[in-house]
Amino acid sequence: MLTVSDAHLQYGASQALRGVSLDITEQKITCVLGRNGVGKTSLLRAVIGQHPLSHGDVQFDGSIFTKKHVHDRARAGIGFVPQGREIFPLLTVKENLQTGFSALPRAQRSIPDTIFKLFPVLKEMLSRRGGDLSGGQQQQLAIGRALVLRPKLLVLDEPTEGIQPSIIKDIGRALVSLRDQGITILLVEQYLDFCREIGDHITIMDRGQIVHAGAPESLDQERVRAFLTV
Repeated sequence: MLTVSDAHLQYGASQALRGVSLDITEQKITCVLGRNGVGKTSLLRAVIGQHPLSHGDVQFDGSIFTKKHVHDRARAGIGFVPQGREIFPLLTVKENLQTGFSALPRAQRSIPDTIFKLFPVLKEMLSRRGGDLSGGQQQQLAIGRALVLRPKLLVLDEPTEGIQPSIIKDIGRALVSLRDQGITILLVEQYLDFCREIGDHITIMDRGQIVHAGAPESLDQERVRAFLTV
């Protein structure tokens, strides 16, 4: 579904990615773990087109996407849930979901029922402003907004950050359900147990590079914790 090849990414003189190569398997959940500042979010920015690579390629669904713009990647089927949710606090839940229409042909501009099956609370709060929702509900809204695109690949940046445990479990169940429905998922996390519970493949990053990878049950747990411990 997605291949990142020898990716290098720089912010001025600072190099965030150093030769990162990663294959995202179709209809699987791939989790990228690591401490703060090791390049996880930069990897996602490269995937969605928010920041250009200085070297390397991104291939999605059989086509080279390295130089495609963010909106072109969205139209091709890449949905993004940013860190911090970034919903529109003064818009209603319904209006927030409708912002996902922008990358869709007019005939497809409807909110899929799947969103309300995954997150029933959103249906109950359609007329409430996004800023009035709890942090966990806002995260569900951010995921729902990305799902409006009917993505082939769903990319999430730390979806459990600042979320109460009960909502984390709901989000985990939702992501597994989406995978089972055929959506490929790439997520960045710091919560190892969450990734071990839902992930099909786990990748560990350190200092802009991939240092360890494999199925959750095959990973060297001591080595994993060494790269995650501050």
